[in-house]
Parts: sequence; C-alpha cells; structure tokens
Amino acid sequence: MNVQVIARQDGTPLWFSRAAPGRTHDLTTARAHGIIEACLTRQILILADRAYRGAGATVRTPYYHHREQPTHYQQFNRDHARLRAPGERAIAQLNTWRLPQRARHSTRRTNRTIQAIHTLLTCSYSR
Repeated sequence: MNVQVIARQDGTPLWFSRAAPGRTHDLTTARAHGIIEACLTRQILILADRAYRGAGATVRTPYYHHREQPTHYQQFNRDHARLRAPGERAIAQLNTWRLPQRARHSTRRTNRTIQAIHTLLTCSYSR
C-alpha cells in the first residue's frame, strides 16, 4: 500500500492521501494526487527521499551514487535527514496502528481505515 503524507515541521500529520496499490511508485502517486504540481505552483519546498528524484524544482532529495561523497554532499545529506525526520515521524504514527500494514483487502476499505486513524490522530493533537 502506498500512502502519501504531508506533515507540519513538528511532525503533526496534516493530510494522508488515498491508498494506492503498493506496486505504485511514490512519485507516480504524488503526481496523481497533485502534490508535486501544487507545491511547485506555490513554491513550497518538499523534502523527500530518493524515490522523488527528478520530481521538480521544489523537491529536494539527498545525494547518492557517490562512493566517497565530498564533504558538502555529506553535510547536505545529514541536514536533509534531520529536517525530514518530523515527516518520517508522521508516517511512523500511521504505521503504529498496524492496520494499514496488514491490509489485504481493497484500497477503498484501507482508505476508510486511514481516514479514521487521521481523525483519531487529529483529536489527540488538539488536546
């Protein structure tokens, strides 16, 4: 299952996409939901993993395929990982429920589960 997540800088999940089959590439899913285009038109910086390489001008991915990376590449990758950590935390909050991980049914049923989890997470943040 492939679910896109948009999170605040503090790791609070703002939005979970509809579930796509797991075989769907991350960048394809992000484009299908309009995330890349919306952020590009609004000039919002996206910090993403290597799967989003080539997505556009506002998407930043870490450097790779360098056996001995220059020091500035290594520093960029460390900073990138540190800034991406809250977004990864938002994904981890979804995964702690285990229901989406073990889903072996249609994406429509999974979407309802994800919506319910997002509602519960939102309620817990509003306290």
